[in-house]
Amino acid sequence: MIRVTVLYPNEAGKKFDVDYYKNTHMKLVGDRLKSFGFVRAEVDKGLSSGAPGSAAPFVCIGHVYLNSLAEFQKGMGQHGAEIMADIPNYTNIQPTMQISEIV
Repeated sequence: MIRVTVLYPNEAGKKFDVDYYKNTHMKLVGDRLKSFGFVRAEVDKGLSSGAPGSAAPFVCIGHVYLNSLAEFQKGMGQHGAEIMADIPNYTNIQPTMQISEIV
């Protein structure tokens, strides 16, 4: 199993609509990738970096779990343009992505 993690840095002056991301974008991702090994998705909303009163380094982090890297790549090959085109609807932050194997 793999986890695709998308991190949105907490940057001053940038926007991020957590409700849209959670309820609309992640639903879109799940719907489009369900026949490509999609297992589940999770959303983390940043609260703090640990020190009292400190800002979280990421405003939001999305996790998508899939059966395999090959299935994810095939699904993104078919639906990636649509998924990526939805990003401006919830943020103007440039995300960072990491794909990990669950061990």
